Amino acid sequence: MHWSRTALLAALVPSVFAQTDWPVYGHDPGAARFSPLAQIHTGNVHRLRRAWTFRTGKPGSEAIPIVVNGVMYTAAANGIFALEPETGRRIWHYEAEQVALRGLAYWPGDRRTRPRVYAGIKGGMIALDATTGKPAPGFANEGLLDLKQGVLDGLPDARLTLQSPPAVFRDLIITGSSNGEGAPSAGAYGDIRAWDARTGKLVWTFHTVPRPGEPGYETWPPGAWKNRSGTNAWGFLTVDPERGLLFVPLGSPTTDFYGADRHGDNLYGNSLVALDAATGRRTWHAQLVHHDLWDFDPAAAPILFEVMRGGRRTPAVAQITKMGLLFVFDRVTGEPLYGIEERPVPQSTVPGEKTSPTQPFPLKPPPLARTTFSLDEMYNRTPEHAAFCRELFERNRMRISPLYTPFGREDNVLMFPSTLGGGGWGGLSHDPGLGYLFTNVNHLGQWGHMEKRTDPKTGEETYIRTSAYGAYARFWNRDSKIPCTNPPFGELVAVDTRRGDIAWRTPLGTIAELEEKGVRNTGAPNLGGSIATAGGLVFIAATNDRRFRAFESRTGRLRWEQPIDANGHTIPITYLGKDGKQYVAIMAGGGGGYFGGTPGDAVVAFALGDASAPAAPLVSQRERAPTRAAATARLPEGPGSALVQRACGISCHDIETVTGVRRDRAAWTALVETMVARGARVEGGELSEIVAYLTRHFGKEPDPR
Repeated sequence: MHWSRTALLAALVPSVFAQTDWPVYGHDPGAARFSPLAQIHTGNVHRLRRAWTFRTGKPGSEAIPIVVNGVMYTAAANGIFALEPETGRRIWHYEAEQVALRGLAYWPGDRRTRPRVYAGIKGGMIALDATTGKPAPGFANEGLLDLKQGVLDGLPDARLTLQSPPAVFRDLIITGSSNGEGAPSAGAYGDIRAWDARTGKLVWTFHTVPRPGEPGYETWPPGAWKNRSGTNAWGFLTVDPERGLLFVPLGSPTTDFYGADRHGDNLYGNSLVALDAATGRRTWHAQLVHHDLWDFDPAAAPILFEVMRGGRRTPAVAQITKMGLLFVFDRVTGEPLYGIEERPVPQSTVPGEKTSPTQPFPLKPPPLARTTFSLDEMYNRTPEHAAFCRELFERNRMRISPLYTPFGREDNVLMFPSTLGGGGWGGLSHDPGLGYLFTNVNHLGQWGHMEKRTDPKTGEETYIRTSAYGAYARFWNRDSKIPCTNPPFGELVAVDTRRGDIAWRTPLGTIAELEEKGVRNTGAPNLGGSIATAGGLVFIAATNDRRFRAFESRTGRLRWEQPIDANGHTIPITYLGKDGKQYVAIMAGGGGGYFGGTPGDAVVAFALGDASAPAAPLVSQRERAPTRAAATARLPEGPGSALVQRACGISCHDIETVTGVRRDRAAWTALVETMVARGARVEGGELSEIVAYLTRHFGKEPDPR
């Protein structure tokens, strides 16, 4: 069974891409984030140990490394690095400022041009020789392309940067941009553009806000396109090389919370757009939010996969959203695979505003994140935080409202989810053998109201979103980052694409402050994404607890977790080194600080700890019984040692995870009970014996018993 499944998985992965590498941020241009490597699998993942760590020297990155032809390339806050993927040894470093947050792209070159890597930096997009790390000769201005050319339209100080990797299609480098979605509405255009990979010459442009005479112009007031900012792809672009299609998730038009100067549906804001990758012509589009007033911009990579329905295989594209809604389309025609209906939504009471009467809702799957709330779901697990949440709700006169309720002028609207999702930019991964999509979500609300502002120079009146927490108010304690609903606060979710149903969901992450008080299975706020492998595993960090985890793809059972240097608010990768080992690596860097800053950055790589074991092939053998000698040696001897080693090691933990944390008796009891709920083999009185051992050797204070 294991052989046949992994053989099938290998066959489903496009052969044009090296199965042992991770050459694109999404593993393949379609961003499926699936690796056919199976050396690490459910039977031996507990043996994963840290193999190496490379510290960049400056924090603040969400970069996704890539591995091509035996070299790892990664962006970082202080430049671009080439590393040896088996050791982390630095090969070269190109120093730069304002480097793209989320990574870079690789172009293989041709007979005339050597391979290059491309990334956003201060001043535009840099092209570097992949071998030397020096600016690529012949590309733009000494390797640096000014991305502001052609999109400022008389606004010399307008903001525009490249924060995510460009897409590569044949000899084209295709860029989105980050140009801001807040006030003022005037700014750089968010156009999608393709550049010649050799010279940097502009090849084509797609206007994300249609100009006069272009399709979609009628969804705006006359002239509203002029200097209209936002409507940008600040996240990821996806390519279908076989069909020559480019899939673009476009964000909110400016300004994102008030649209009195943009009545109408505002194409192509908040849309998934399919373009001809060679020419930039629109093939089809689907608007996922009409006239957005909530900053519900889709930023995750559209994911390409195939669905078996009615005995035939349908090429599909899926888009996860901040609303927690998952939209799935036929990637060729744009037809919804599970149906979409327009449903009436609340209307705005703010002067000058004119909201859409309806919004699109997929018929399947159901929302993956919380979209409703009632008072009996207010947090009540610990008295201190429960009192805080009740007081926050009452003091700010919050009004519980359904999804897509416009913010009003008086009481604060409380709505789920927040601008942190739902589903964030980390997006989806796919297991083609199971037919499952995996995504992580936050169950976090937002609140606020609109206030009138008058421009002192022009006298023009406008409205801004605000609250006692500022414009982006989340329903949580902003110091502890603990949400004000009952847990789980964050989850990992699997969707069965054959039926459009949720296959499983499991808490993702922990909150130490609550765990110490006996509150378990909380999940945690998260930002980043997952990958899937033929070893039957889903790897993900994302949470704000500085942990890296592996879950069983079929069941959602937690199989492994390890501490890392900082929050891994990004997407991991996996690859086969020249030494025959499969590695799993992630940038630990703390990300954008949404959930609290952490030290970093560091690229952290893991591999199986038993170095004497022979390297497994791409398609693994049947699961083997794990070896435990090395793990046992790290536990202090005494009553319960062997039991703890068996229960905590085999179930899902590396023993280092256990020995590296100090907890009191209540916290150890809660943790062990959680592991039992997740499948740890603990029987009868063994639970109390395990807790006694852990408290004795790894307690916060000596155990009086």
